[in-house]
Amino acid sequence: MTLDEVSKAIIEQLQQDGRRSYAAIGKVVGLSEAAVRQRVQRLVDSGVMQVVAVTDPLELGFARQAMVGIKVTGTLDPVADALAELQEVDYVVITAGSYDLLVEVVAESDEHLLELISDSIRTIPGVVATETFMYLRLRKQTYSWGVR
Repeated sequence: MTLDEVSKAIIEQLQQDGRRSYAAIGKVVGLSEAAVRQRVQRLVDSGVMQVVAVTDPLELGFARQAMVGIKVTGTLDPVADALAELQEVDYVVITAGSYDLLVEVVAESDEHLLELISDSIRTIPGVVATETFMYLRLRKQTYSWGVR
């Protein structure tokens, strides 16, 4: 999907405040509230963006959040797809460097994290090694990088 300047401006407005009203966005970008609503719906339907509440899992009662670096043998896509199916995984990225994949996981306890890594992640065919980086405190999380 090619984005025009108005769509980009709408996205930037929502990156600043995902609860901003369509009427307020319309005033900034020069469209009616209905036109903004339609554009936002098209952007969501096309997969360009999603509007969600971003939380800190550690503040919501989850004991552990971690990034897991994964080394893979063979094709990466099937492993990435299998990881994406795990309920505890909220982020999967294919990378260049020391690890083939990085996944972010959220666990209810240390025991749950151990089970997730040992019984779920390491048993996926193609996974040859993992390294876990446990989060101690979230200092910054932002999604306001704008559009190009």
